[in-house]
Amino acid sequence: MANSEFEYVRKFEEWDALAPSNWIVVRIDGRGFSNSDCTYGSDTLTSSSLTTRFSKRQNFAKPNDRRAIDLMNAAAIEVVKQFTDIVIAYGQSDEYSFVLHEDCQLFERRAAKLATSISTAFSVEYCMQWGKYFEGQALERPFPTFDGRCVLYPKKSILRDYLSWRQADCHVNNLYNTTFWNMVKGNPDTDTPAMTTTEAELALKGTFSADKNEILFK
Repeated sequence: MANSEFEYVRKFEEWDALAPSNWIVVRIDGRGFSNSDCTYGSDTLTSSSLTTRFSKRQNFAKPNDRRAIDLMNAAAIEVVKQFTDIVIAYGQSDEYSFVLHEDCQLFERRAAKLATSISTAFSVEYCMQWGKYFEGQALERPFPTFDGRCVLYPKKSILRDYLSWRQADCHVNNLYNTTFWNMVKGNPDTDTPAMTTTEAELALKGTFSADKNEILFK
C-alpha cells in the first residue's frame, strides 16, 4: 500500500490471529435455510425448526432429501480438497464443521480469513454443483450462502466432545423431524390417519426419544 496521509485508517483494523496450539473448528451454516428460533425443551423441538424458507422454496422432500444431503457432502469434499489443513469434517442439516489441525498456519491463523474463505468456497461449490443433484430444478434467487465462525478447542478430548455434541444434535433433530413428518403424512398401510402440522406438533410436545421411537415403530 502506498504511503499517504490516509494510511492512518489501517490502525482501525483488528488483528484477529487465533491462539496457537489449538484445534480450529470452522462451522458453516446455511443462511436462510431454516429459522433460527427453534426451541428445545427436555428432548423436544418445536416445528419452527421445520419451517425452512430455502428448502420449502426448492421443494425439498421431508423429512430428509437425499439430493440435498449428497449435495452438502459433495461441497464439503471439494472444500477439504482445497484446504489441506482440514483433518476432518462433519455435517448435518444445513451446517458443516471443518476441523483444522492445531498446528495450522493458514492465513496466519486469522479468524476472519479462515471463516470467510471456507464458507465462501462451500457456498460456491454448493451452487455450482446444484444441477448435478437437482436435475431439471433451477436454483432460484436469492442463491444459498453459508456464514462461518471459528471456535478454538485446546485438547483432543474437548474436540471429540464437540463432534459428539454435533452428532447428538443431529440425532435429536432427525428423530423429531422423522416422527413429525410421518405423523403429518400418515400411513395407509396401518390405517394411521394424517395429521395437520399443528396436531403433530401438539402430539409431540413434551415427548422424549423413547416416545418418538415408539410412535415410529407402530
